[in-house]
Amino acid sequence: MSETPANTLQYRFDGPEDAPVLVLGPSLGTTWHMWDRQVPELARSWRVFRFDLPGHGGAPAHPAGSVAELADRVLAALDAAGVQRFAYAGCALGGAVGAELALRHPGRVASLALIAASPRFGTADEFRQRGVVVRSHGLDPVARAAPERWFTPGFAGAQPAITEWAVQMVRTTDPGCYIAACEALASFDIRAELGRIGVPTLVLVGSEDQVTGPAEARTLVAGIPDARLAVVPGASHLAPVEQPAAVTDLLVRHFSAPWSPAPEATGQTLPPVPAPVVVPPQPTGPVAEIAPWVDPDAAVRPDPYESGIKVRREVLGDAHVDRELAEADGFSGEFQDFLTRYAWGEIWSRPGLDRRTRSCVALTALIASGHTAELPAQVRAALRNGLSVAELREVLLQAAVYCGVPAAEEAFRVARAVVAEETTPQE
Repeated sequence: MSETPANTLQYRFDGPEDAPVLVLGPSLGTTWHMWDRQVPELARSWRVFRFDLPGHGGAPAHPAGSVAELADRVLAALDAAGVQRFAYAGCALGGAVGAELALRHPGRVASLALIAASPRFGTADEFRQRGVVVRSHGLDPVARAAPERWFTPGFAGAQPAITEWAVQMVRTTDPGCYIAACEALASFDIRAELGRIGVPTLVLVGSEDQVTGPAEARTLVAGIPDARLAVVPGASHLAPVEQPAAVTDLLVRHFSAPWSPAPEATGQTLPPVPAPVVVPPQPTGPVAEIAPWVDPDAAVRPDPYESGIKVRREVLGDAHVDRELAEADGFSGEFQDFLTRYAWGEIWSRPGLDRRTRSCVALTALIASGHTAELPAQVRAALRNGLSVAELREVLLQAAVYCGVPAAEEAFRVARAVVAEETTPQE
């Protein structure tokens, strides 16, 4: 077992040191032990590299807030171990990491297997609400629901030891790292980039997977040029655990095929460097007309709409933003555009305050001005921006002193309903 000092990723190797390397990536809430039933067979032909997500399985609790950051940590660990080229198989979040590696570092990945994966996992709102639940109640509600999400009912009932193992695996995960991983999945979306995955890819899914099932698998196969689909009967989300023999056989057959050569081995070359543009000398005589001055910063300033809509969705949630945009018409559409560009693209996007602080300010201002219609959305945003329920209560108590008891009383009424809705674990 090793830990790279620069990125704190915990990993281990199994198999011959001189064999080609096969990386196995775990699902959210699991550890590298989810691959225990595959390793004996895989390690006959490959040097198997397994890693734990941050805060999982006793790994150092250094959260990673994006799939790209997780992919960077995997690469750093492989670099530290002297591994350059490798095959990769990952389950769910581990699959997202593999897809990210194939997209951003095509020269490093030789072959790919995506298990229970998707180009976009559910909706951002679902994962951000799960983060709120964990922040409010800890991981116990998620842990108790894990067997139902991961296994078919028949398997869960017949394998109580594995079911309890799954519950304990989630329960012992660091909550902060779990929340960060939820944020990573909330922002992950490679639907438009699937065509750039240029390695042979096996897309493997359990026939009974209700989390990322056959529909998501077919989306991957349709988008990735060299991909084929394998559906495992009688398996749910954690197919490597529920149907280990079938999954092992599929992985062995896929990775036993010739690996794709590295780009430099295919004769691919960089595009030629264009010749420099020669600008003819300009006349030096008197200028007939003076052009108006143009602010160079203003000339290249990006449109704040794109950053604004991104922040607006991250803070308020897709459902809320979609509803507001859908209700906009010819009369109010420009106002919604103004909100996105100015409030969200200019103010909420400024680096001077973090989002937790901005939520505190927004809540206090709404309470002081009596704009209670906007309170539910901002209470929900505050919880998703990282305020705990206890911290939210302190903000409302502080507002009671400076904004008045009647205003705070109404704020408590609104906030209590939102908290009950947001912190109730989903069935």
